[in-house]
Amino acid sequence: MPAKDAFHEVVKIALQKDGWQITHDPYTLQAGTLELYIDLGAEKVVAAQKDGQKIAVEIKSFIGPSKISEFYTALGQFISYRAALQQQESDRILYLAVPSNVYDSFFTMGFIQSLLKQNQVHIVIYNTAEEAIAQWQM
Repeated sequence: MPAKDAFHEVVKIALQKDGWQITHDPYTLQAGTLELYIDLGAEKVVAAQKDGQKIAVEIKSFIGPSKISEFYTALGQFISYRAALQQQESDRILYLAVPSNVYDSFFTMGFIQSLLKQNQVHIVIYNTAEEAIAQWQM
């Protein structure tokens, strides 16, 4: 089992504050003979819907020296996890969780935005100090 991200508990608390029930920690996927681990699985029951929403969240802290290297890794993981998730549980939506300060300083760059759009990356932006979800982006 892989090590948890530096902000794993922060994101878990933030999701719970936002009304999500954590159902998997981690969310394990089988991709052929490979076993993959997405950081969290969560569900939210919406009163107006018959079925609840389901998500999986891959958490990234971006605390290393190279944001672009960490982004390359995160993007590759996201694409791989999404493909495996589509085979195992296609109604669960995958999100990449990033801290708000990193989103504001790095993820808003034009080139990064174009890569996110081109690869259809769903983002959940979290505030580390408040342990809260700042924004959802699809």
